[in-house]
Amino acid sequence: MNKTTGDAGEELVARWLESRGWTLISRNWRSYRGEVDIIAVDGDCLVFIEVKNWPHGVQEDLELAVGRTKQKRIIETAKCFLDTHRQYSGMYVRFDVVFARWDPESGQKAELRHIKDAFSERAE
Repeated sequence: MNKTTGDAGEELVARWLESRGWTLISRNWRSYRGEVDIIAVDGDCLVFIEVKNWPHGVQEDLELAVGRTKQKRIIETAKCFLDTHRQYSGMYVRFDVVFARWDPESGQKAELRHIKDAFSERAE
């Protein structure tokens, strides 16, 4: 997958979330720890969202792309965000993943699969 396809998937998911009443706070937020694709507010939750656009291939392959190492990087990046954006410190925090199956050049209808609370920080 190329960057253009990934960016198109992130744009699709951002518009989809906004159409459902979510407030987008940031896109592609970076720190020295990593990057979070979308940071948004859903009700009383601050949600850190990883978007994976996989226009060709099976869902199981896509789910492997958000493994434990990637999860840890997102969690550490979220901590950096919270350290620098104290206004969100009283909110619940959630980590979601949205899988998109969409090729913007094909004209096909996009398929989205939103997994709320896809992972969390936990002791190993």
